[in-house]
Amino acid sequence: MPESLVTNPCKVYAVVDRSFGERLRELPAGTPVWIVSSPTNRASAQRLWKELPTENHLTGITTFTDSDTSSTEELLLSQLDMIDLHHGIHSANPPYTILEVIGTLITERIKSELAQFGFNEFQPLAKGFCAVRPLPA
Repeated sequence: MPESLVTNPCKVYAVVDRSFGERLRELPAGTPVWIVSSPTNRASAQRLWKELPTENHLTGITTFTDSDTSSTEELLLSQLDMIDLHHGIHSANPPYTILEVIGTLITERIKSELAQFGFNEFQPLAKGFCAVRPLPA
């Protein structure tokens, strides 16, 4: 396991799978999730918001606008600034160092964009990938 995973396991999930739906409840409670707001995903998020009313943007589910014309790669890239704004060094202590993406595979373009946020380790997963960075200064 990379040392950065052991020393600071602050994680954010980014879900760009438009049909993720009820699988949303399988993600660990208390871990922030950013999920594309397709009809299926929005319905699941609304149910979980009712079940877990004390969660907030640092520990709960945030939906973001879907665009039928955007690929899953484009959806992810469009949210990186907002995810970093809400969970990075200016908003969270400690800031996130792990981004687990569900619904798109790692591409050179994604790696390049994530590198701008300090991510330097990438691990492909069955339905996405995990990106890791050292704790930002």
